[in-house]
Amino acid sequence: MDPKNTEQAQDTTVAELPKQETETVELDTPITRGKAVVNEIMVRKPKSGALRGVSLTDVLQMDVTALSKVLPRITEPALTDGEIRDMDPADLVQLGGVVAGFLLPKKAREASE
Repeated sequence: MDPKNTEQAQDTTVAELPKQETETVELDTPITRGKAVVNEIMVRKPKSGALRGVSLTDVLQMDVTALSKVLPRITEPALTDGEIRDMDPADLVQLGGVVAGFLLPKKAREASE
């Protein structure tokens, strides 16, 4: 096997790997975890597995129960059920909007920007 061809194949594979989409949300009301304070949450674009057990319509409509299932799977630091229940509604709306935005087709996202 020609080393040049192997190198080209590896370069192509790396270049074709999709970048993980993320968005950071600054919380209006920080979350306290013991002595630590969480001021912002990074949200990753969910893969299909992270959406298991919820209706996509519910997620798009920012249903609290659906978001409570999905957010712990796609946030960093990972939110707990208790933190989501106690969260400022404005922060939940911000997080839900990010998740709903990730579910839109690329053309719809580009049109809204």
